[in-house]
Amino acid sequence: MNSQSIDLVNPKDNIGIENWIIVNDDVMGGISKSKLYIDNYNNLVFNGYLSLENNGGFASCRLNLNEVNLDGIKSFSIKYRGDGNIYKLRLQQSNRRASYSIDFKSKKDQWQEVNLSIKDFTATWRGFTYSDYPEIELDKINSLGIQISNKQEGNFKLEIKNIKVNY
Repeated sequence: MNSQSIDLVNPKDNIGIENWIIVNDDVMGGISKSKLYIDNYNNLVFNGYLSLENNGGFASCRLNLNEVNLDGIKSFSIKYRGDGNIYKLRLQQSNRRASYSIDFKSKKDQWQEVNLSIKDFTATWRGFTYSDYPEIELDKINSLGIQISNKQEGNFKLEIKNIKVNY
């Protein structure tokens, strides 16, 4: 059985760089700030400041996947350089309140590549994990997100070379 990888995000080749939005804790009264841009090296950069004030504590960016069918994928691969913080890859399903997420740790100023298996994603909502939530339905995924949370207050920066889906 042959495995196949397809770029979902690859700024160098102009893939997956449109239809991103920023969603920070200001939707609930927090004051965290973040932005998303492509740097001079064709990396997608997610950076800002995570604040715990006003019951805040998360910053995220989300890519609309309404035109992409992820049915049959086994994992995601991300090539990235971080700042030592822990980030989440999040998937949102069109018919569910909770999202499905998995953590990945960055090493300060080091390029890394991680493979994140679909079977390891867990259902979460507003910081709570649900072990008895229905399994993810890949054909109903409508967004992919990168998030920083978990009381990691301060400046953050994550550079993404690419995000691939693996079948």
